[in-house]
Amino acid sequence: MNPLGVGDPLRLGPYRIIGVLGEGGMGKVYLATDKSGRPAAVKVLRPELAHDQHLAQRFVREAHTAQAVTGKGVARVLAAQMEGGRPWIATEFLAGPTLEEAVAAHGALDDLAVRALASSLAEALEAIHSAGLVHRDIKPANIVLTSDGPRVIDFGIARPEHGLTLTTTGQIPVTPGYGAPEQVLGQRVTGAADVFSLGAVLVFAATGRRAFTGPHVAAVQYAVVHAQPDLGSLSPQLAALVAPCLAKEPALRPSPGQIARVFSTPKSARTLWRQGPVFQEIKRRESAVHRQTASAESSVERLPARRRFLAWGLGGAVLTAGGGGSAWWLTERAANALPPAGDAPDAALLKAENEGIRPKPLWGPVEAAARGPLPTPVVLRDVVIFAARDGGLTALEVTDGAQKWTLPHLSPRARQFAVDRDHFAAADESGRLFFIEASTSAEKWSVADADVALLLAADAGGIYFLTKKGKLRAVDTAGRKVRWTGPSVKTTEDGTGPLAAAGRNRLVLSLPSGDVSVVDTTTGRSVWEIRGQGTTALQPLVDGDTVYLGGRTLAAVALAEGRQLWAVDAYTKPEGTEGGWGPPALDGEGVIAADGAFVYRFTTSGTRDTTLFADLKGTRSPLTPPVIQGNCIWVIEGMPEFGVSALSKPSDKRVWTYERDDRGPWTMTGAGNRVFLISRGKVVAMPVF
Repeated sequence: MNPLGVGDPLRLGPYRIIGVLGEGGMGKVYLATDKSGRPAAVKVLRPELAHDQHLAQRFVREAHTAQAVTGKGVARVLAAQMEGGRPWIATEFLAGPTLEEAVAAHGALDDLAVRALASSLAEALEAIHSAGLVHRDIKPANIVLTSDGPRVIDFGIARPEHGLTLTTTGQIPVTPGYGAPEQVLGQRVTGAADVFSLGAVLVFAATGRRAFTGPHVAAVQYAVVHAQPDLGSLSPQLAALVAPCLAKEPALRPSPGQIARVFSTPKSARTLWRQGPVFQEIKRRESAVHRQTASAESSVERLPARRRFLAWGLGGAVLTAGGGGSAWWLTERAANALPPAGDAPDAALLKAENEGIRPKPLWGPVEAAARGPLPTPVVLRDVVIFAARDGGLTALEVTDGAQKWTLPHLSPRARQFAVDRDHFAAADESGRLFFIEASTSAEKWSVADADVALLLAADAGGIYFLTKKGKLRAVDTAGRKVRWTGPSVKTTEDGTGPLAAAGRNRLVLSLPSGDVSVVDTTTGRSVWEIRGQGTTALQPLVDGDTVYLGGRTLAAVALAEGRQLWAVDAYTKPEGTEGGWGPPALDGEGVIAADGAFVYRFTTSGTRDTTLFADLKGTRSPLTPPVIQGNCIWVIEGMPEFGVSALSKPSDKRVWTYERDDRGPWTMTGAGNRVFLISRGKVVAMPVF
């Protein structure tokens, strides 16, 4: 990073400019921080280009379109506007080397790593295409490796499907060897072009060489259009998967969703590459950026735990920070690491020798929550969000329990849930749907005629809910309008509705009757169902192409078509109730669920783990999924008055139980080495081992 020079801005919108990352044909890129100290990369269009009002306005307009992309595999566009006659775009600042640098420094990836890369990038493309965009320049230099996985960058090139690519005079509009044949020929470009580019990227990742080569650019482009790709160095299994992506005809290429499914990796892949040179390089860069922004923003008290570099494409060239890579994101997070959802700042872990001694809360109890049964709290970035004591929703700082904001107009009865890493969905009593930034409570957009009664789930393309007439409905997060309205869904007399989870174009509904119904999120049509899975609604768990269900059996079911992969009958039938499994959770080693008074773990193939963690008090299976934080599994005991217990993963026993005199009911969630417990309006944050 270079220091600011004469003529460089000191502030653009909410961003304080710290230094210069680089300069290219389209503009200049600055390192900046927002009001909370979070780093961003701000790209400013060159003055001579900004004088073209049509170009400048399109620059900002299309950046606003790109803000609709919220998938975790994409470097998000944060803001864009005209200022002082010059347009600028702010994006996430990503830490880590590019895929191109990683392969150059450490060699090609093995088949398992390539499969994981393909699945992650396909999910990113699915998010981009769901927003109505085509990236148009997927290549190794536009993929940054971070602690959370590969991220697609450079929305200076992504365009609406019928739009044009912003290029300067004399530039090649596609990257030779990665652009699709239709791009080379100047034909209409759709999302299928990104799939072709992904195929070429996978060949490079697996071999260190390009799929199409030639002595000069024209020869490479000719090969893209007329020659077959060089797949000779790929394993037969990998070649069979990659070849369809590189079909000359766009219609013959698979969709990103199909790619994500066929390239899905076994759960054992999470244990690979726990450490390595790329992972260490990513951590080193995160620390370096932390120091840079901390010194520049000394007035900011807290900085996010993770820092990210951004490699911005400038006029066809890519600015990166150097380094290397391998199967970086496949490292299973250490037992003490925070889960991927939430991105809350980490709390310090208790020492192992304190196990068995009930610790003091990190903070609380704070009387801030509504009384009675509550929807599960949401942890996003630096806040935990829940139903407020005096109505509406409120947020407390995860670090100290201080109140961050309150939104009294929102309805807790409609529920709230995370839509992406920074935003949550909520509704008011009129049924208006809101898309809100968690850290600031800023409303990003709303849909007045959504008619929300009960929010259910979200994925990269939509938010799903029940209307006040009981119909299933989807709102498109890109178009910000109703996508479809489906059939009616039964609720109980007291208004209790289904619990749901979404993923891979499927919405899984666990109904109050105990039945499970699954719909296609692109059409709203039913695709499969299971009758009598349980006796009440239990939170389903979607992981990749599998959904895990509690109830009369603990079951793993193929998400796409409803094929049962395995199932385990309940072991116990307590007197006076029907036995059954509570809702499941994943801990990186297997599936965790409680059956009556006992907690078990199964491998993701359905094999019983011989470890029995602990017996619970009471006889009922918990209706809340276990929370995994640190080396503990947290469960709500079978009866509310028995409190919440932390079970030790290493020692297979109850570590301690947290109880209060007012005796439940309990709600809990976890993130960042903290477990947040709510009971009778009081909120506490507990530490973990």
